[in-house]
Amino acid sequence: MTLPDAVQATPRLPLDQDGGPVFTAPWEARVFAMTLKAHQAGLFSWGEWAETLGAELAKDDPADTNPLNYYDHWLNAFEKILTAKDVTGAHQLAELKKAWDEAARATPHGDPIELSRIGR
Repeated sequence: MTLPDAVQATPRLPLDQDGGPVFTAPWEARVFAMTLKAHQAGLFSWGEWAETLGAELAKDDPADTNPLNYYDHWLNAFEKILTAKDVTGAHQLAELKKAWDEAARATPHGDPIELSRIGR
């Protein structure tokens, strides 16, 4: 997978030898794809995205022995930019996180997590 130059220039984006993004978990690929789709839909410019992500990455403390994963920062930045652009509200995001957490707890190990497991 080859990414556009602007995406490849994203701060600290982990890339493989072919210039494709590297993910360690499915959710990382999903939030990456959602970010690209939101950008393509015109919700924000890539410059705005890079600035928002850069601010999140700058919060890393070099002395921290358990720093956030790169895509945790990515997710935080995605939530911040969606909130700043009034695409969603902090309350809506909190409710959605709570619903996913409840669904995850209700899901047998190895099964896909579905919001319908909590009666939604």
